[in-house]
Order: sequence, then structure tokens, then C-alpha cells
Amino acid sequence: MTPILSLNNVSKTFGNGDQAVHAVRNVSLDVHPGECLAIVGESGSGKTTLANMILGVFGQSNGEIIFDGKSLPAKRKPEHRRAIQLVQQNPLSSLNPKRSVGASVRLGLDVYKIGEKNNRWALVDNALAAVSLPREYRKRPPAALSGGQRQRVAIARALACQPRLVVLDEPTSALDVLVQARVLRLLNDLRRDKGLTYIFITHDLSVVRNVADRVAVFCAGELVEFASTREIFETPQQDYTKQLIGAIPVVAEEELNLRNTLAKEAE
Repeated sequence: MTPILSLNNVSKTFGNGDQAVHAVRNVSLDVHPGECLAIVGESGSGKTTLANMILGVFGQSNGEIIFDGKSLPAKRKPEHRRAIQLVQQNPLSSLNPKRSVGASVRLGLDVYKIGEKNNRWALVDNALAAVSLPREYRKRPPAALSGGQRQRVAIARALACQPRLVVLDEPTSALDVLVQARVLRLLNDLRRDKGLTYIFITHDLSVVRNVADRVAVFCAGELVEFASTREIFETPQQDYTKQLIGAIPVVAEEELNLRNTLAKEAE
């Protein structure tokens, strides 16, 4: 299967000389169509920097990013920005409080000229329906919605642009456990129904257990382990990965035994 996205020896350095910070070092990985690739690591591990390079927020210092078989330019074209959409961590701050829900979802349709102008409100309604929000929500301000509803709006806004790839940057970390589970189920359903491809950025390995096909583990800007989700959880190879798994809250006895075993191996 041809990857939808490939990173070839991608690096990012901020500053120069003694002040240089090597945020990402020589990362190579592929993302396949229809999969969910989780990028995990602690704060400062380089995962958000990597996401910003994929999105074109800033360019890489070295290496190449290939999307749909073509090298992405440092200055992204509108078709690139439309094809790779972002769902941010905090839905309240990512939505303009002065815009209604409907206006926020419609913005991408107008910017990228998606559909006929007189039919775009219908496309907004379809995007809201896809995330289980009724049509009347489009007149409401973001502040009138719950955290889970706001995140659904953020997902609808991305979906309205008909992307090929969605970058989810800690999309559930600002939500409580119950709402988090609902949003994760929604993301799974949307990926299956619409054939979407996800890059799921998180510091919490427990979140990706039921959503990711593969996991890329980052530490200090480097890709230290890359394997299927099952392999990462059952047979992690790196001590850092074992420590991350050992920090996951568990309730089942078999999970507790696994955590204790991995913690001892990582000492």
C-alpha cells in the first residue's frame, strides 16, 4: 500500500549555535491510508513540533515530507491546507467566540470554495449531523455548548473541508473521562465510515489503545520505537516505552501485573 504521508529524515532546529534547540531529529515514518497512527511522548518530546511541520505551520530544517506521492513545499498551497486538517486540544480556544457554531464550520467551505455558495449551509448541517449535533446548534455560540459538544464542532469543522488526513492534537485531554470515551468512539466511527486517515498526537498511551493501529514513541525529539499498537503494549522494546506504559492507570489484574513487570524491566 502506498503511504498517504511519508517523512524522510525530517529534522527541526530552532535557533543557532549554542542556542540551538534540536526539537526533532532525523525522523522517518509512513502513514498509510485509512489508518490511525498515534504519536506519543512526554511534553517536549517533539511530537507537536512534528505535527506542525506536517501541517505546514513551519518548515522542516532538513528532510522531506511527501503527501500523496508529492513533496510538500515549505509554503503550503490551499489544496494542501484543505487536505490536511487539524483538530486542536482545547475546543473552546480553537473556536472563535464571536462566531456561531455554523459560521465556524462554514468558514473552511468559503475559504476553499467547497460546493455551491447557496448550498453551503446544507453542507454545514451535514457536517454537524456527522458528529451527532442537530441542525439548530449552528446558531449557538461556542460558550453555550459543553466541552464535548465543542470538540464535536471542531471535528465537524475539519470534516467539512473533506480532508484526506486529520491531525488530532491531544483532542480529548481537555475532556472528562466519560466525554473522552464518547469522542473517541465518534472518531473511530468517522474513520470507518468516511475512510479518514488520522495522526493522533498524545502524551497518554492509554488513550490510543483502542483507536490507533500503530504507535510512534518519541523521546527528546527522536523516534525511539515504532510498531503496531499490540506490539507496543505487549512487547515494548525500549525502556522509555515501558515507563510510559507503566504510568498508565489500570483496573484489571492482568494489566497491573504487566505494568509492574515492565516497570521492573525499565529500572
